[in-house]
Parts: sequence; C-alpha cells; structure tokens
Amino acid sequence: MKTTLVIMAAGIGSRFGTGIKQLTKMNEAGEIIIDYSIYDAKEAGFDKVVFVIRHAIEEEFKEVIGNRIEKVIPVEYVYQELEDIPEGFIVPEGRTKPWGTGQAILACRGKVDTPFIIINADDYYGKKAFRLLHEFLCAPHEKTGKMRMAMAGFILKNTVSENGTVTRGVCVADDSNNLKGVIESRDIAIVDGRAVTSTEESKDIISPESIVSMNMWACDEDFLEILEDRFKVFLADDSKDPLKKEFLVPVLIDRLIKEEKVSVGILPTEDKWIGITYKEDTEAAREEFRRMAEEGIYPAKLW
Repeated sequence: MKTTLVIMAAGIGSRFGTGIKQLTKMNEAGEIIIDYSIYDAKEAGFDKVVFVIRHAIEEEFKEVIGNRIEKVIPVEYVYQELEDIPEGFIVPEGRTKPWGTGQAILACRGKVDTPFIIINADDYYGKKAFRLLHEFLCAPHEKTGKMRMAMAGFILKNTVSENGTVTRGVCVADDSNNLKGVIESRDIAIVDGRAVTSTEESKDIISPESIVSMNMWACDEDFLEILEDRFKVFLADDSKDPLKKEFLVPVLIDRLIKEEKVSVGILPTEDKWIGITYKEDTEAAREEFRRMAEEGIYPAKLW
C-alpha cells in the first residue's frame, strides 16, 4: 500500500525572532529536524513527502532541504495561504495569518490520494511513532461506520522544554485506548516531579505520565473531504473573532469523536520528543542528535 508523509512547514516560529526555525541546522552536515523525520518515515515505509509551505519561504526552503530530499524520495509542495478559501467567502479586513493546521492539511487536496500521516516540521518524533502509524495505515480494518484514524501518543514528561512552558493536547482515552477527547492545555511545566498547567479543565488529570498529542495523526485520504466541508462551516461561524480564529486539526478531530463519526486509536511511544519551542532549545536539540549519532541510532550524515 502506498502511503504519504505530510509535513506542515508553513509557520514561522513567533518566539524564534525572524529566523525560520524549521531550517535550523542540527548536525555538522547541515541537516535539520525535518531530515530526521523524513529519514524515519522512509525507513518505516512511507513512499512520498508532501511539504505544506508558504510561497514566502519557498525559495529558502527548497534550497535548504527540498532539493536534497527530492533525490531520495518523491516530493511535492502545496501552499497554505490566507487567501485560499472556498468560493463565497472573503478574507476579513485586517486578518494577516492563515487559518491554522486544518487549512494547511486541506491544501493537500488533489496532491494526496493515499493514506497519510501529518507531522509538524519542527518536531522530532522518534522512529517508533513512524513505524506504528505506518503499520496502522497498512493493516486491514473492519468497517464500523466510522472513519478510522490513529495518533502517536507521547508521554508528557518526554515532550517538555527546559526553557519555558509548553502547550500540549492532553489525551483522554477509553478502556480500549481509543481517544475520547483532547484537552488543549497551556503553560505546562514539570515542577518538583509534578505536571502543572494553567488550564483548569486538565489540572486534576494531568501528570508527567499523561499521554499527549504532538500533532502526529494517521488518516485515510477521505479525511480531506471532511476537512473541506468543515472548513466552510468554520468560516461561516461568526461567533469567534474573525481576525484570530483558527481551524485546527485537533479541535476538529475532538469534535468528530464526540459526534461519533471517527474512531482514533492511540499508539503509545516512549521516544523522547525533540523540538525548538524556544530559541534556547537549539543547543540541547543538537546535543541530543549528536548523542544518537554516537550511539549508532543515526549515521552522522543522513543522506
């Protein structure tokens, strides 16, 4: 079965000055976090990469990574732009940024016609998550009347930053380890062995061992049709600030679960997440990749 890796790389990190944090070099060969994700995905069996970018960063993005990656795996580009909205809608005056991760994935329509997974460009997920999600996509599934999906479930303590708080989707599961809901929780930190958050809804359930979503989802191509329909509903909803509201994949999936239209299996991994939430995270990330190269987990030069 053919499978696709979709990488959301349209955003420029607001807490990383003016630099494009997705393009920060992680090793002496000049490779970046996306390289490691693609390496792991290719090793797991994914056949194609689709980059979701913006036209404004296209030239630098292709120069730093795209042109190299095209030599080892088929690559396509799609573009997330503020103006890319359905006919009949207009961009509100004063809005300057695109509409969120849901719109980013929707940009793949016409380019993705296989089961696929979604990842962030600036997150390292580890080898196990890619293997688990690829196996899920390729395995036969019983027809239940619900769309099948899966997510990689990370242990909270393996996903925090030493340089500030983080926002994570804290997962609530049923007895069969299917996702019941995601609580978007802000200002998370591990303090004296305890997980703390400013989000009231998750204060009583969060712990260092909590399973969290790092926006790594597996789904069939039919999910794009749902995104298209729900994006129109989102744009027509005038209950939220039109200059700030976002069409987010986790929020949509949470709603679909509650509507009993989708079943999402949680596939747990103990791998340590690596990311650059803050500029100060950069050196720690580089050191972790150096360690993995020394231990033979990765070659010193991936490609």
